Amino acid sequence: MVKNKIMPSLFGANIGSLESEVMPLKELGIDVLHVDMMDSSFVPNIAFGPTQVADLKKILPFQFDVHMMVENPEKYIPQLIEAGVEYISIHQEATAHLLRGIQLIKKLGAKAGVVLNPGTPIEAINVILEEIDYVLIMTVNPGLGGQELYQPIYKKITALKELIGERPIDIQVDGGVNAENIKACQEAGANWFVVGSYMFSGNVAERLATLEDALK
Repeated sequence: MVKNKIMPSLFGANIGSLESEVMPLKELGIDVLHVDMMDSSFVPNIAFGPTQVADLKKILPFQFDVHMMVENPEKYIPQLIEAGVEYISIHQEATAHLLRGIQLIKKLGAKAGVVLNPGTPIEAINVILEEIDYVLIMTVNPGLGGQELYQPIYKKITALKELIGERPIDIQVDGGVNAENIKACQEAGANWFVVGSYMFSGNVAERLATLEDALK
């Protein structure tokens, strides 16, 4: 487990100038980028299919944390790992074979996470806690950027932390995370923080420093 890790989300960057926006993060100590994969079916948007992820992996010298917002994610997992993706999370709500998907990710050599939408109870993953490396709690409804963090979610994060207990499972939060609420997420129990719109709507060095200061 990692104490605190900030993961900038490519979905928040300007796709037309992706390299110039993202590359400065490497020198600032960022080693993992969050990459959203969307199919316009599970969520109302399209972004970063397996081929695009593979292309990005060739030009961006970061580890990738791919958040699969797609139905039947199992069929795409081998392509992502072949592309070199190090972390993959799949939605509990998107597959009838959650355990199969998690085991496939682990078998092929990546870290496996399960994602829960705001309205999905944490008890839905109780039976597979021994199989996963991290849980991603969506703090907004998935698929659209720029939303505000759903305030009641802090109680859910705390409850998940209690459910995990001493297991070496990280808790990631994604959606509306910024300098004003990242500390509250941490205090609730999260230790991985996906930051998209906030990170790329200003000077990335200044935004990152503000986020890191808030976590101290």
